[in-house]
Amino acid sequence: MKIAFVAMSGIRVQDQALLNEGLTLPGFVERSKVIASLPSLGLLTLAGMTPTEHEKEYFEVPEFVLGDLSFKSFDLVVISTFTAQAFEAYALAAECQEHGLRVVMGGLHVTSRPHEAKAHCDSVCMGEGEVYWEELLRDAQNDELKEFYDSSGREFDLSDAPMPAYDLLDVQKYNRITIQTSRGCPHSCEFCAGSIILTDKYKQKPASKILAEIDRICELWPRPFIEFADDNSFVNKKFWENLLPEIAKRKIRWFTEADIAVGDDVEFLCLLKASGCKELLIGLESPVIAGLEGVELKNNWKARRLASYQENVLRIQQAGIRVNACFIIGMDSHDESIFDAVYNFSDECNVYDVQVTLPTPFPGTELYRRLKREGRLHEDQAWDKCTLFDLMFEPKNFTREELRLGFRNLVKRLYSKDFTDKRRANFNSLWKSAQSM
Repeated sequence: MKIAFVAMSGIRVQDQALLNEGLTLPGFVERSKVIASLPSLGLLTLAGMTPTEHEKEYFEVPEFVLGDLSFKSFDLVVISTFTAQAFEAYALAAECQEHGLRVVMGGLHVTSRPHEAKAHCDSVCMGEGEVYWEELLRDAQNDELKEFYDSSGREFDLSDAPMPAYDLLDVQKYNRITIQTSRGCPHSCEFCAGSIILTDKYKQKPASKILAEIDRICELWPRPFIEFADDNSFVNKKFWENLLPEIAKRKIRWFTEADIAVGDDVEFLCLLKASGCKELLIGLESPVIAGLEGVELKNNWKARRLASYQENVLRIQQAGIRVNACFIIGMDSHDESIFDAVYNFSDECNVYDVQVTLPTPFPGTELYRRLKREGRLHEDQAWDKCTLFDLMFEPKNFTREELRLGFRNLVKRLYSKDFTDKRRANFNSLWKSAQSM
């Protein structure tokens, strides 16, 4: 078969006032370019376990244009989409079907809304696709595609993880390449639409697999910048203490997501820095106790760690590793003081990067289910507004306009050139001072 793997990509914020007033600023533009330029690791993984008898091509929308007759020769079109691009993905799937192409859809959104997706495609993939991918291909070859493929009740062992088909990518197009070292997260935050939707277990990929993927990327890209696409990389700290010296030998630059506990151990931070770690994205969520109580479904870990936020951010940046501090603005216990609290924390800690988002009720999350039960979803199923920057529900301690306006003004303050330059200059000074001690 000839198979097209098609990824929906890019940020499409709907709030035009926010776009006009804030999202053209330097700090946000830099981050949005990174997100837009990341390839779909899920599709590359499935392509990597596709037998060589099949012809494979990878596309990012809008590259996949059905007006080009060459695209009509595909036997199977595999589309992966996030929630914000779901409507566009459905439209593309319908267009493919109109041209007689069979369409398979998957991803986090499709896993959460399988029957909705089925109305637009031939077959729906739910959960961990590796579990049933070879079965699906056999069914497609025999013209016996099932309507639904579901990994429920079957866990994929990351020791069996295939090498992603990085060779399908255009080397010139991507400024970061992704590797998944683990799947799942122990914190289970109410708002999380990450890999906990696919699996309720925290799973670690073997070090040999991770290193082999790094080596493959290094064969294809000169001096690559790698993003470890994990929800929380350093849960198994001992594993990383053994892995980091091996990563250091590869002389790569890399970035990942972690929790604030990574700042507890200076020796571990030194290993991170020596291995090429340049930046850590850390979900702080709120710089004050308001917003942290109850944010996790199993415990109040982040609330208990609040006292360490500033000290650990300082320690991480003293090690020469940039912190991208992430905050969610407008949670139920927040009031208008949250805007200044986030700005002041960013100023006092000189965080290199800041990311602020609105609470977003992604389907499949407990936040979505709770807001729906409470009758607070303003636009249920307006998936194109699940961008992290569009307000979709009724806040508790703000009017909708108060939260929108406060968020816009905070974005302008945080991402202004002067404030961004100040924070980054202070980070550089801090790092140089730490080196001279």
